[in-house]
This record gives sequence, structure tokens and C-alpha cells, in this order.
Amino acid sequence: MSIITDSTDGITIVTINRPDARNAVDPATARALYEAFLDFEADPDQRIAILTGAGGYFCAGFDLKAAGSGDADTWIESLYIPADWSDPAVYPRPGPMGPSRLMLSKPVIAAIEGPAVAGGMELAAWCDLRVMARGAVTGVFCRRWGVPLLDGGTVRLPRILGQGRASDLILTGRAVEADEALALGFANRTCPQGQALATALDLARDLARFPQACMLADHLSARMDPAALAAALRREWNSAAAFIAEGRAGAARFAAGKGRSGSFADI
Repeated sequence: MSIITDSTDGITIVTINRPDARNAVDPATARALYEAFLDFEADPDQRIAILTGAGGYFCAGFDLKAAGSGDADTWIESLYIPADWSDPAVYPRPGPMGPSRLMLSKPVIAAIEGPAVAGGMELAAWCDLRVMARGAVTGVFCRRWGVPLLDGGTVRLPRILGQGRASDLILTGRAVEADEALALGFANRTCPQGQALATALDLARDLARFPQACMLADHLSARMDPAALAAALRREWNSAAAFIAEGRAGAARFAAGKGRSGSFADI
């Protein structure tokens, strides 16, 4: 199973379960993540979700082996956004990483161990709160390969970090460890290595005990207007053409062994 879902006491934990690939998301995993979060949204008994990864990895991004080989082409082509799409809450659509175009009414917490890079950083940014263990790292590592941000990274990172800090990370692709992520405002909490899920569960329990109607109303009001979010995601999707121009060749270089473990040398 490429994902594992567990629901207990109003808290849904969605775990990406591809540790041999550092939980990189292939098309089948993206579909499963999308469906899992739609199910969470539709279940009135579930109040808070946690997104995490198995084996000490959050998510190393989109599976570049699938992208470089062309195996992901059908999935990517299916993600075209119609010009009249204007409400992600009412008319949900998947993104390349799965749930990244959803606008849920209930909070999602990212529990981050290890890498949350490239599309994995975008998944973390899609979440409403981020718990990051020491030893974890985030960053726009896809900068090395000519693979653009297509899962809301260009939309959400400036809102989370501010434009200047977001531009630094988006343009350089540099690695950011947990303490700096907290200082930048990307991480909401840090914790000892191995404790991200436990810390996220404590936070989820705190949120689940509040009166929900009031909390969710404030949660909705504090976020982007749905039409503005849809417009921004449509604009970002125009960069998909850059993947055809540069990204597939870059992904193939990664699949051939270049730039592993976050190295920017010899790319």
C-alpha cells in the first residue's frame, strides 16, 4: 500500500508509505492521497488530519524516476485546470502530488521527519500547520532539475514566509533545517528527532477539543478567498510547460544517479 490511513478519536493520520523511495509520490500515490483527504473531509466524525511519512521520511517530492521515464505523462496531462475553475472547496481537483489543490474545511497538520523537499515541501505548505523534527530538512530541491513548482508552492510559500524569504528559497533551492524553518515561519513547532508524529498528535488533540464551528469559521476566514486561490493555482499551472522543456531531462539525470541526497554538484 502506497499510503496508510488510520482514524481514531476524530483524528485521521495519512501516512505516505514508500520509504524505499523516501516517500516520493508517484501517480498512484498521488491519487490515493487525493482520495484519502476527500474521505477525511466528507467524514463528519473526523476533525483533524495529520499527514506524515513512513520510515523517517516525510516526502522527497514527486517520483522523478516516473517523471523521467514518461510513466507519469498521462497523470500530468490529466491535471489541466479549466479556465472557469474558481472554487477549490466546492469543485475539488487533484494536483500532481495529489491533495495540493484541495481547500478543506478542517485543519491538516504535517508531521515532518527527514526530507520534505521539492513537491514534499509543497505538500507540507499545503498543510495548515507544520511540526518539524530536528534532523529534518526542507527546500525547493527540484531547482536542480528544471522541475517547476506545480503544487501550490509559488502560491503558499510567499504567504507563509513573506515574499523575500520565499524568493530566497524558490530561487536558490537551498536546504533549510528545522531550527531555521522555525525562525522563517515555515515550521510552527520543532521537536526532537523521531517525535514529529507524537507532537503533531498532541497538537491535533488540542484542536479537536475546541468548539468546532467557531474554530472552522475562523480557519476559513483567515485563508485565501477560494476564487483567488483557484486563480493563483491556474496561473502557477502555466509553468507546466517548463517541465516539458527542461524538467523531464532533469528528472532523467536524477534517475541515472545524479544529485542524490540533496547534492547540487554535477547536475
